[in-house]
Amino acid sequence: MNPTNTGFACPVSGWAENPQISSFIARCAQLAMLLEVSASPKPGNVDREHNYPDTCFEHFVASSVSVYPVIEQAARSRSGIGMLIRSAVCESSAWQNGGNTHFGAFLLLIPLSMAAGELLNSSRIVPYKLLPEEFEVLAANAHAFVRATNCEDAVEFYRAFEVAGVRVNSVDEFSLEDSDSTAKLRAQEVTLYELMEIARGYDLIANEWTSGFGRCLEGAKIITGFMQAQTQKAETSVSNCSGTGINEAIVYTFLKLLSRHRDTFIETKFDKATAEYVSSRAGEILSTWETFSGSKARDFAALLPAVQEFDSELLRKRINPGSTADIIIAGLFIALLGGLRF
Repeated sequence: MNPTNTGFACPVSGWAENPQISSFIARCAQLAMLLEVSASPKPGNVDREHNYPDTCFEHFVASSVSVYPVIEQAARSRSGIGMLIRSAVCESSAWQNGGNTHFGAFLLLIPLSMAAGELLNSSRIVPYKLLPEEFEVLAANAHAFVRATNCEDAVEFYRAFEVAGVRVNSVDEFSLEDSDSTAKLRAQEVTLYELMEIARGYDLIANEWTSGFGRCLEGAKIITGFMQAQTQKAETSVSNCSGTGINEAIVYTFLKLLSRHRDTFIETKFDKATAEYVSSRAGEILSTWETFSGSKARDFAALLPAVQEFDSELLRKRINPGSTADIIIAGLFIALLGGLRF
């Protein structure tokens, strides 16, 4: 492994800015990735308590740390999304041997980081923070960046697959297994956004690109709402609150999003029926959680056995809701940009 020779040299356009802002954005992205993989129990996914045979908790930690320079560059960039994605994958792969860890997360974090850089560089002072009403602006600006992608972004995106080894539903006309696909992309001048439009019906991340990052915003709002309720509960409690609440917030949000939206990674790896079952089961657990009221509102300890049982079932069957985890990372990133602390 040679982390000093990963090919990270992204010739993208940028602007002169306060370097502290791009550093702040990159740290928010790192913390979002670290918090997501640390949250437990997060049914079916790698966390601090469970590994997969070939991919472990430490692989995700290494990947989260390694991508810092790419996210910082993204925060200073206004183009070059495809190369930034490939650079992120290269950095991640150079620092760990667990294979694909954050491919979907990179697809979301890079345009969101570009949008955050644009927003925060408009007359901000320390401490840097997005206002709640700016979350929608952030998503809209990220959507504008992805809509502006070009054919070279699509080519770089395909090259990233050679490094990442991602499981996807290939677009027949531009199959990832076809060595001539990049030539076809150039011949037809297909942009990366157009590729996402083709895949939006069966890929959660592609749908985020084309629909304006709505589920990322949804995740951010659920997380911040949960943490606000946790703070109010702690303030009115006669005893000290146990823990920071962030782990519970992530698990709750994970179940919430999973119950509302089928995970397309599961659908790709297994089938639609399996994805629907997982969403239904998450909804059942969540419904029980939300029936608690008063002092027991969202009592994590009371629901822990059911969540752990669900986690064990999915791990045993090798069913991992990876796309939902990517959305959680993006939601955490937005919440952290908005000042979430714990």
